Amino acid sequence: MENLLAGAEMLARWDVIVALLIGSIGGVIIGAIPGVGPAVAIAILLPATFAFEPIVGLTMLLGIYGSSMYGGAIPAVLINTPGTAVNALTSYDGYPMTKQGQAHRALSLAYSASFWGGIFGILCLILLSPVLALVAPMFGSREIFLAALLGIILVILAHRGQIFAAGVLAMFGIFLQTVGLDAVTYTQRYTFGLTFLSSGVNLIVVVLGLFALSQAFFLLTAPDSQPDAKPVSGRMGAGIRELMQHKRVATVASSCGVILGMIPGTGEFTAQFMSYTYAQKTSKTPELFGKGSPEGLIASEAANNAVPAAAMIPLLALGIPGEALTAMMLSVFYVHNVIPGPQLFQNNIDLVYGLYLALILLNVIVLAFLMVSTNLLTRIIRIPTRFLGVMILLLSFVGVYSLRNSLTDCMISAGFGVVGLILKRLNLPIVPIILGMVLGGIMEVKLRSALPRLKTPLDMIDRPISFLLFVLILIVLALHLRALMREWQAHQPDEDHDLHDSQTR
Repeated sequence: MENLLAGAEMLARWDVIVALLIGSIGGVIIGAIPGVGPAVAIAILLPATFAFEPIVGLTMLLGIYGSSMYGGAIPAVLINTPGTAVNALTSYDGYPMTKQGQAHRALSLAYSASFWGGIFGILCLILLSPVLALVAPMFGSREIFLAALLGIILVILAHRGQIFAAGVLAMFGIFLQTVGLDAVTYTQRYTFGLTFLSSGVNLIVVVLGLFALSQAFFLLTAPDSQPDAKPVSGRMGAGIRELMQHKRVATVASSCGVILGMIPGTGEFTAQFMSYTYAQKTSKTPELFGKGSPEGLIASEAANNAVPAAAMIPLLALGIPGEALTAMMLSVFYVHNVIPGPQLFQNNIDLVYGLYLALILLNVIVLAFLMVSTNLLTRIIRIPTRFLGVMILLLSFVGVYSLRNSLTDCMISAGFGVVGLILKRLNLPIVPIILGMVLGGIMEVKLRSALPRLKTPLDMIDRPISFLLFVLILIVLALHLRALMREWQAHQPDEDHDLHDSQTR
């Protein structure tokens, strides 16, 4: 209770409240505009948050992260264009309901399910806090190294059908964080005599290039468009009553979001598909899914909104981000010398509880805002895409230059913007590069600090938690190899049949 009161006292400051309002309402607006998304917005705002105290900067970024999916449901339902990538499943049932003249019902259900998932995830996070406080101090250098390695492996394996590309891009991210002056031996690594590389490749410069500038280039090179969303009439509060009729689906979907949100590399997409599949298989009307099923809409929105709170668990407890957005937040901690991990719950527990309460408040603020402003947001959806591209380009370069007043950073960021654009055109993932940089840096530091205390390689796993993490890594790799073998065996009969036909001919 003392910790909760300390967190509430921290949150009661006027600057924190302003940051929470800007983040939560701004996140809804950003999520409602197709082509922007939370990653672009957080990347642009990241340099500005370094000037604030950790609770202020993190509250603003959490507001954008947690509320953007609320806003992303609006274009998904009204014009069949998800505002954020994780609202794709929402359009499966939301847009058919709009075509049936039930747009207000679909949006009301989406808002209510999002609120349910968000609050459920936060409550799980708060209940897990005592466990985190007990377990986190048991993690030493070798445990955190193995946890980061497990995170890298899960991030790579999460990209089904693109595992080789994801692995190469993750390795590229690990390589990028090695560039510059080695802090231990004070030797230059991969600088090739270029002085501007001596300080290394800045994570924020890469983030702004890969996410913000690449999206600006993408919008500017694509045909200009102006989505048209019609105003909505009807009571937005009716969805709460209908949601109560599907409490089981909402609870299971939120649970999927919490469980998968804690696992690095999985996130909203996997949680959505699992909860959507469960809802369809257990529904009394499975034929309605994809044609305007309220259960499908609830499953999608409850699952993706439960993830942000759950994704904070590995970040706060171990300092290990599970996705690009939490990796960006990690940089805010580092700038202020507040290191997430085992010591955070001992030294900065008031900050932890302040973030928990901020997450609860942002969900309340967003739900209240959406109940009265949906039609205003439908006008914002109509912004031309090329105008958006120009604004993102301008704000991105301002953000990059403000970091160190360096034109070199702007050129490096522009280069990564082109790389990001190429990856988007080729439909290849960008996230492994960022997580490779962050997790690669954690792995290098923790491995170096662990090695002097190791006499044999087996000493790396001679403690219970390190051994458990090692076993988990082996299980994950074994399950993946098993899945590959099954796919190979499934294709073998077709290949043998084709070979037999050709020999017969």
